[in-house]
Amino acid sequence: MTSLALWRDRRGRTSWLRIAALALLAWPAALAAGTAASVGLGPRPWNDLIHRTGWWALVFLLLSLAITPLRRAGHWAKLIDVRRMIGVGAFAYGAAHLALYVVDEKLDLVKVASEIVSRLYLTIGFVALLGVTALAITSNDAMVKRLGGLRWRQLHQVTYALGVLALVHFFQQTKADVSVPTLYAGLFVWLIGYRIVARLNGEGELGTGALALLAIVSGALTLVGEAIGIGLAFGVPPLMILAAAFDPDLGIRPGWYVLAAGLAVTLLNVVRGWMTRRRADRTPAWGGAARPMSPLAKGTLLP
Repeated sequence: MTSLALWRDRRGRTSWLRIAALALLAWPAALAAGTAASVGLGPRPWNDLIHRTGWWALVFLLLSLAITPLRRAGHWAKLIDVRRMIGVGAFAYGAAHLALYVVDEKLDLVKVASEIVSRLYLTIGFVALLGVTALAITSNDAMVKRLGGLRWRQLHQVTYALGVLALVHFFQQTKADVSVPTLYAGLFVWLIGYRIVARLNGEGELGTGALALLAIVSGALTLVGEAIGIGLAFGVPPLMILAAAFDPDLGIRPGWYVLAAGLAVTLLNVVRGWMTRRRADRTPAWGGAARPMSPLAKGTLLP
């Protein structure tokens, strides 16, 4: 029963971080219920719920990948405590996504299976869900011990491939405006780029310069990728689409949001680093309370 007390940390203490994570995971379901009770879910309520759950499954999958860079940049070690919880939340919404699709098909499992096999975007989505299911099943300490730390980490690196499949599924089932899938693809590029640079850096924390460069590159790739995609789809020169991205009257393109998100993490890294150095400077090496600095120490004789 203790393992079911999700609001408690490993030491059995109430964790406000876990409570906040649980509230975040429950919020989309509560929002859908409130919308259904107030204004309704439109002429095709099951279809609306299918899209809602699929969208949130992808959001929580990306959020689980964002824990590592946020934890390092913000020096928030406790964030690791909710990463598995958020990952399992992504599985729960993905499972609901499939279950609602089955309901929408009048529980005709033969038809559902036929549709999954015959429609490529459904096949890709189903494979992604199978992978997330495997990760959810092994997201507990017992499976870590059973598989061993190295094999468990190797298995859970499949998350990156599952993110690609989920994004492809999202793009394929989006029939009109692909701005939102493009935004998520750009954020995914940043998340994967962060891990590549961190590995090249010996798995160490990324400095301010590296984070800023990563934000610029990810934003630029998103802008260029969107321009090429729209150009190929509508037969328009990609350079014309790219030039339009710099016209604020035409709206803010996803690449700029990706750049802003990357720069926000960069700023977080700067602020937290400054706070850490300030605390270190004010704390004597031998411990105890810091003494007021003398006028001499405040002068230019000290670095």
